[in-house]
Amino acid sequence: MSFTDKAKSRAQEMAGVAKERIGDATDNERLRAEGANEQRAARARQAGQNVKEAGRNVRDAFDK
Repeated sequence: MSFTDKAKSRAQEMAGVAKERIGDATDNERLRAEGANEQRAARARQAGQNVKEAGRNVRDAFDK
């Protein structure tokens, strides 16, 4: 996962946190749910990239 991809995922996660907190403060259920969904999507993307990176590490270990 490149630095820019990590930064984009982290930014999306932080935007989700902000939306969720604003939704909590304003009692806006839709905004709260949007924020939670953005966080989940960013975390899922990060997890997928971590799995891909781990697979590359395993492959590289066997190539040595």
